[in-house]
Amino acid sequence: MTATEQTEARPRGTRLPRRARRNQLLGAAQEVFVAQGYHAAAMDDIADRAGVSKPVLYQHFPGKLELYLALLDQHCEALVQAVRQALASTTDNKQRIAATMDAYFSFVEHEGGAFRLVFESDLTNEPSVRERVDQVSLDCAKLVSPLIAEDTDLPEEQSMLLAVSLCGLAQVTARHWLSAGDSIPRDVAKNLTAALAWRGIAGFPMQH
Repeated sequence: MTATEQTEARPRGTRLPRRARRNQLLGAAQEVFVAQGYHAAAMDDIADRAGVSKPVLYQHFPGKLELYLALLDQHCEALVQAVRQALASTTDNKQRIAATMDAYFSFVEHEGGAFRLVFESDLTNEPSVRERVDQVSLDCAKLVSPLIAEDTDLPEEQSMLLAVSLCGLAQVTARHWLSAGDSIPRDVAKNLTAALAWRGIAGFPMQH
């Protein structure tokens, strides 16, 4: 059930436990931010979408930026966790790359447009937002880098550079795939991207 459906099913003013109310507000804010962007979104719009008064919204979030950052933190952590789980799902590095690609495609497809907050934010001139956007890419690359080092015996700095490249390939390709209207089935798109990445990494033989 979406935040909008939850709101329609619950009369305005119904009291919720604090955590449930916070999650409801975050869901409503995500819909508004994704649809309108940060600058065009208003706290009034978010309160209306959540079916609460603006004072209730301010009880949980001091302002629009704090609300946006809370959403950003939530979805950055979701992506990092998805990549971590993908890498832990197998001990075969070829399959790890495929699973990592799938994690990015899944994030882009299934997070209610949240990837736009992470990768297409209209607020990247705000240092606190830029820091988070940069950090999530770095965190994902840090998870991948040791496996590249293990598979290629490249030095740490070079392995990290390749990891950043691989994660960048994953997110840019997944976003393009979605914007193209799913004309290529997701599994086909993911497998094509994984094959390109694996053939690239496999081109770095073990150094002895």
